[in-house]
Amino acid sequence: MHLGSGDISPRRLQLLQSIETTGSVAQAAKQVGMTYKAAWDAVGIMNNLAGEPLVNRQHGGKGGGGATLTQKGLQIITIYERLSAMQAMWMASLDEADADILPLMRRIKMQTSARNSFYGTIETVKTGAVNAEVVLKLQGEDRIIATVTTDSVTRMGLKPGVTAWALVKASWVVLAKQQAKGLISARNFLCGQVTRITEGPVNVEVVVELKGGNTLSSIITHGALAELNLAEGEPICAMIKASHVLIGVDE
Repeated sequence: MHLGSGDISPRRLQLLQSIETTGSVAQAAKQVGMTYKAAWDAVGIMNNLAGEPLVNRQHGGKGGGGATLTQKGLQIITIYERLSAMQAMWMASLDEADADILPLMRRIKMQTSARNSFYGTIETVKTGAVNAEVVLKLQGEDRIIATVTTDSVTRMGLKPGVTAWALVKASWVVLAKQQAKGLISARNFLCGQVTRITEGPVNVEVVVELKGGNTLSSIITHGALAELNLAEGEPICAMIKASHVLIGVDE
């Protein structure tokens, strides 16, 4: 199912369905075979792609609090259920030769590995001799700035009012305390609060909820985590170079 800047996989849509029926992300994750962390990651990605929240979360204990779907989330589930019924009828009408082509079609469809996906509307485009600065307005007044070539501006039809999406690898996101703003040159300085910290054997994933409601993931070292003295609920800012933001548009 296509939403905003990308596709929502059937598994993520099933996650939304389970959240609606169980009222819990933890229980929904078990039903669809996801870990609790993966479920919240999926919710964050879907919220970003939709341009508005699909899930309202209620913080709870270690096992997770309750959760409900927003009106937009309920609308998506309703459409998905109708499309699923139509797809079942269509699949039943295919002969064996047609059905053999479906796996090839799925392989051709490319997905991105970038951890952070955002969807919004281009606010401004400032064009120079070689490069251009594109400002993408996200939900809740958050903005992300990208540097692209002038050729890309022309080829992709980038201009104010065009809907577009931005991709940022988690390893490109640098975290800093708010008071460090005057000491850095990164074009993007997005502030919010830490909502989740997941420590691995090598690195640490830190999820930040921005002021506008978008979520942003960063991969940092254990040393950086200790140096920043981060904890869930604390304010933090994310720095991203404009050249590390990839811009895309729907064809």
